[in-house]
Amino acid sequence: MPRKKTKQHYCGIGGQAVLDGIMMCNGADYAIAVRKADGTIALEKKTGNKKKKSSLSKIPFVRGVMNFIDSLTVGFQSLNFSAEAGMEDDEEEPGRFELFLKKHFGDKANDIIMTCTVFAAVVLAVAVFILLPYGLSALLGQFIVSRMVLSVFEGIIRLAIFIAYVTLIGLMDDIDRMYMYHGAEHKCINCIERGKPLTVQNVRRSSRLHPRCGTSFMLYVMVISCVLFFFIQASNPLLRLLYRLLLIPIIAGVSYELIRLAGRSANPLVKLLNLPGLGLQRLSTREPEDEMIEVAIQAVEAVFDWKTYQEETFGVQEEPEEYEEEYGEDEFDDGFIDDDSEYDEFNEPHDEYAFGAADVEEEFDPDLLKYVEYDSAVSKTAEHERPDENDRQSEEERNGSQAETGSKEETESQTEIKNHGGVRTSERADNRLRTEEEAGREIEELLEHDL
Repeated sequence: MPRKKTKQHYCGIGGQAVLDGIMMCNGADYAIAVRKADGTIALEKKTGNKKKKSSLSKIPFVRGVMNFIDSLTVGFQSLNFSAEAGMEDDEEEPGRFELFLKKHFGDKANDIIMTCTVFAAVVLAVAVFILLPYGLSALLGQFIVSRMVLSVFEGIIRLAIFIAYVTLIGLMDDIDRMYMYHGAEHKCINCIERGKPLTVQNVRRSSRLHPRCGTSFMLYVMVISCVLFFFIQASNPLLRLLYRLLLIPIIAGVSYELIRLAGRSANPLVKLLNLPGLGLQRLSTREPEDEMIEVAIQAVEAVFDWKTYQEETFGVQEEPEEYEEEYGEDEFDDGFIDDDSEYDEFNEPHDEYAFGAADVEEEFDPDLLKYVEYDSAVSKTAEHERPDENDRQSEEERNGSQAETGSKEETESQTEIKNHGGVRTSERADNRLRTEEEAGREIEELLEHDL
């Protein structure tokens, strides 16, 4: 029976994987849940001030740049918290640079460190994904005259570097675990947006791919940069490089609008455009463990009332625990969990078909249950080979009567043979006596004649 899918509804929450944990944000609020070395979960919730948000964050294409900067800031703060939570048992003295900042800037030292970290990350990303492909394509300029062809090669090199980067860092143990938490983050959001209660079982069955993902966003950035750099050309190499740097905010703004549309629209064309991003997420996500899902659920529940959201959106109630335990991990078509129509076979059966598991266990031996189907299939064809007791008795009686009849006939035939044999013997004796008497008379007649 084909499976139906519940329509996905945008819930507005997002997240990010951190070291042994997950950050979930809902508007200006965000929470960080981290699994500590002793097995407990460290949770920190921060409430932002929505009034401090700039009016530029509401303007299309401009808001993408603003949100991108905010995401980087919150992301690095979350990474910092997760690192501290994971190493709080290790007593480390602060370094000289940290002591210098705290001495001169006091409480603002952490903000300065975070700003420098974000700035360094942006510079490194620009150097790796903008300057490096441009430099490598410029080397090919000695052999390729057309600037259009060089732009195509530059785009291919940029995409190759990005895919190689995502793949290679996943070979590290820490990043591999972070990819697992990344999958747990997507699974939680998919579970909520499909109207399923946020439990470990339901989250595990949800997809680890989601259209509103940072990996898809970065892929949009790579592709859009290839398109813009292809059409915007300059004869001066330095001017071409300057164009690429100036176009970064525009590329980020357009990519943000596309990823925002992908998370809200069910248009087939939008889904088609989002397929490469979903494919790339298979490299940047892993199937999480149950302990990781528990961390993600705590992070979600700290900033988002998913029960109220689902009651208002889907009008559904929580599913019973035994209903969820019937299912393990399942496969998906791009994978989202299915709607309630899929589970009709687990609803209350009709009276005429109702039976319990206990009845089955009493009636059948569990070790022989697997042969029931085979026996029922061959029973009809094997009836003549397995007659019942009544048939056997009737057959034996028939055989017995036939045997008795045969023995009687044999006795009569033997008797008849004996009788015929006796008659023949008496006849032969009489004939012999007659012959002897006749021979005696002939001898007497001859003697009388001679005398």
